[in-house]
Amino acid sequence: MAETGTMAGGAIDIVVNPLTPRIMAARPAWTRNFHVQKIGRDARDVAAVPLEAMLAQMDAAGIERAFLVSCKLGQLGTQGAWHMPDEWIAEAVAAHPTRFHGLAGVDPTEGMDGVRRLERAVREFGFIGAHTYPHWFELPPNHARYYPFYAKCCELGVPIQMQVGQSLIYDPARRLRSVGRPILLDDIACDFPELKIVGIHIGIPWHDEMIAMAWKHPNVFIGTDAHSPRYWPASFVHYLNSYGREKVMFGTDFPVLGFGRTVREIAGLGLRPEVMRAMMRDNAMRVYGLGKELL
Repeated sequence: MAETGTMAGGAIDIVVNPLTPRIMAARPAWTRNFHVQKIGRDARDVAAVPLEAMLAQMDAAGIERAFLVSCKLGQLGTQGAWHMPDEWIAEAVAAHPTRFHGLAGVDPTEGMDGVRRLERAVREFGFIGAHTYPHWFELPPNHARYYPFYAKCCELGVPIQMQVGQSLIYDPARRLRSVGRPILLDDIACDFPELKIVGIHIGIPWHDEMIAMAWKHPNVFIGTDAHSPRYWPASFVHYLNSYGREKVMFGTDFPVLGFGRTVREIAGLGLRPEVMRAMMRDNAMRVYGLGKELL
């Protein structure tokens, strides 16, 4: 496995959506159109990708580990919704335990049934965190329906990551509101100071709000996924390369971003070596409790 810059050990990608043939057969048709027409990925890059092929791409980019999301896209029964079974991610992790870790998708409308599924994913399947897309439920992340899940994450000692910033039009038949303003994390962090909160997608176009939340709260962090590094806002790059070094974690949101191109663009930002090491690996190890395992 190639090394990323001068970093000892490979990078850790905290947001990855596997595209195995089984998953691609189950995902709604809009997902294929979205990745090609809106995101601009080549159709060949977002076709079915067996785990071995994805690992080869990771190896070429110097990425050692990926956090695989059992994504929950909306409440089942609504237009365009789909839930990936936690069991599918658990099987991938079991097949490649030194390369993959699982993140359990959260649907806040599932109530205590969803809370129990989250607990099972962590306790039985060994998942290391949770993940949610607030816009898919049109419920802002500080809504009361999320709070049982936040409390369970605290009890289990795992972080939760959530998309902040604007949403896009995924399925044209259902246009979703952008409910994930980063400033809303302020309520959650105040109410749950033990909860590790990762605002993914940088928070664009409200990235300065996201920076403010990560600066204010010791339990709030930022994921860099879904936006090409060469287009990252200047204020975010400055934050990352200075006082935000310990608060930012690398991610791609694969297949939204390709592994190799993303790593190459980060290398072109001129970040200090200690910043690269922290963002690409060390912060994820600390926040997700992987330090002992990866020694």
